[in-house]
Amino acid sequence: MRCAGVFDLSVAGVPIITVAYPRTVRLVSTARLRESVLASLVDGAGELAMLAEIEGATSQRQMAEQRGISGLAANELVYDVPHAHFINASFAYAKPRAPNRFNDANRGAWYAALSTRTCLAEVGFHLTAFLAAAGRYEAVVDYAEMVCSQAGDYLDLREMPEHPALGSDIATAYPVGNQLALAARAAGVNGIVYPSVRHRGGICIVALRPAAVQSVRQGDVYRMRWTGDPTPAVEGPLSGEMGPASA
Repeated sequence: MRCAGVFDLSVAGVPIITVAYPRTVRLVSTARLRESVLASLVDGAGELAMLAEIEGATSQRQMAEQRGISGLAANELVYDVPHAHFINASFAYAKPRAPNRFNDANRGAWYAALSTRTCLAEVGFHLTAFLAAAGRYEAVVDYAEMVCSQAGDYLDLREMPEHPALGSDIATAYPVGNQLALAARAAGVNGIVYPSVRHRGGICIVALRPAAVQSVRQGDVYRMRWTGDPTPAVEGPLSGEMGPASA
C-alpha cells in the first residue's frame, strides 16, 4: 500500500511488483467487432446518429462515460485513445449474477494473458461450462485477439498458487478474489498478475483500472468449435480482416 510517501510493498500479504509487459492478449467474440447492427436499419448517417443517440440512453458504457455508474466514476475511464470505447465497456459491463475472479457485480475489469493459448483455455473453460448447463456441446464461436501493453504496479500471485483467490471452485475463490481486487485498487495498484487456473503454466494479468490498458490493437482471429464433446477444437489464426473494434 502506498500512502503519504510510506511504502509497504504488499497488499493483504500479496507482494507488489512493477511490471512492463509490451504484449498481453485478451480474446473477444468477433460479434463485438462487426459494424453496428443499427447500420442496416437506416438510410443515411443522419438517421444512424439518431438511432445511436436512442441506443446511448440505455448503454451502460455510454452512461459510465457521461456521468459514471455505481462502482465506476466517469473520470476513471479513458478518452481519445485507440479503442477507448472498447476499453471502457470492459469496465462498465459487469455481470450482476456472475461476478468474475477479480471483479464484482458493480465493476468490470480487463482480463488478459501473456499468451493466446492461455486465453483460449480460459475462455474455453467458461464456454464449456455454459454449454454443459444448456445440456448440449454444440457451438462455433470466433474470437479475436485484442493486444495491449500493460505496465506499473501489480499484485503478484505467481508464487502463491495456493492462494484462496486462485481456487478452481468459483463459489469459494471468486469472493476472495473480489476482496483482493478491492484492496488492490484502494492501494493504488493497477492490477494483478496470477497463474492461470485453467492452463497449467500460463500467466494471466487483470487490469483493474482503465488507464492501465495501453496501446490496444487487434490481432489474429481463432475459432472454437464444439461438436458434441466438451473439449473444443481450435482453429486459427484464421485469414481475413475484421472490422474495427467497437463497444
